This record gives sequence, C-alpha cells and structure tokens, in this order.
Amino acid sequence: MPDRPAGPNPEHDAELGATLLAQARAAIATRLGLQAPDVPDHPALHAPGASFVTLTRHGQLRGCIGHLEPVQALGPDVRENALAAAFRDPRFAPLSTAEWPGIAVEVSVLGPATFTHCPTEEDCLRQVVPFEDGVILTSGSCCATFLPQVWEQLPEPQEFIAHLLQKAGLPVALWPSDMQLGRYRVKKFKEA
Repeated sequence: MPDRPAGPNPEHDAELGATLLAQARAAIATRLGLQAPDVPDHPALHAPGASFVTLTRHGQLRGCIGHLEPVQALGPDVRENALAAAFRDPRFAPLSTAEWPGIAVEVSVLGPATFTHCPTEEDCLRQVVPFEDGVILTSGSCCATFLPQVWEQLPEPQEFIAHLLQKAGLPVALWPSDMQLGRYRVKKFKEA
C-alpha cells in the first residue's frame, strides 16, 4: 500500500471547517432560543486548540472574540468564543434574534505564535509578512492582535502596525523599547 503524500488534506479541512462553523452557529442559535443546526463530530474538536470567532452582518464586523493560545479543546473553545463574539464583545450590543438571519460566521484556528523582541518599528516591519501573518504586539501590560484577515482592510504594513498599536493602547509616535512581536498563521473557515 503506497504511503499517503505529506501535506494538507483539503477534504479533512473542509470537514473540519463545516464542523467548526456548525459548532459556532449552534451555540449562538441555542442561546437565542432558536433551532440549532446539527453538529457533526470531528476528532479535532477534542484536541487542544485556539480559535477566534468573527461575526459579520452585511459585510460589517458584528463581533470578534478569541484566544491566542489553547486553553481547552477546540470544540469548547469555538463554542465559548462564538457566544462571546455574539453577546460579550464590548464594542457591540448583544446580538438580537432579529439580527441573527443576517449574520455570517467565520472561525479562525490559530497556529502557534512565535515571539521576537522588536526594539524598533523597522525591525517589526521587516519581520511581518503581509496578508499571511496574524500579528500580536505586546509592551508592558499592553497587548493586542489582528488576525491575518485584517490585512484586507489595512494592506499597508505601516498603517496595519499603527492601528494595532492604537488597539493595544500604545503610542504610535513613540515605539516602546520592550516591544515583543508575535506572528502566527490561521486556518480560516467562513460561511458562503
């Protein structure tokens, strides 16, 4: 019997994506008291995993919450983050039943982050790979991240980093000397 070729398995990814999207949608629908879709099982749901769940309505952000590192199995992580994105994102009022039919769900499964010290903005810009890297900036107690999808709205690296500094509550004009740069990749699954 020949060995299977190494590398990603698109069929496995499609099954995982459908399962994760169903997990997120079912958690929110149940909380709203609505009919929830059936959720198939998948082995990846039981392994540790970090996820972000993003909700959009008419193409506009409606909630986004997640974890940067695995804190539990992937299935519970997606359910927890779906509920948080729908009902506890401080930027938005809790999701209403009336809004639910227009909501699109996206689940991002995060790979491990690698961190380096970046004493200057130029160091940071040299290391970041636009449209591929999710980025974490941390200095002292300040920390913020942008998923790789944010590159679509902020395609210029300097603008991307400036917005991320603002999100973290850090000064844009004065680069902190203790800055840590984290970079990670995601597998993104989005409803059609």
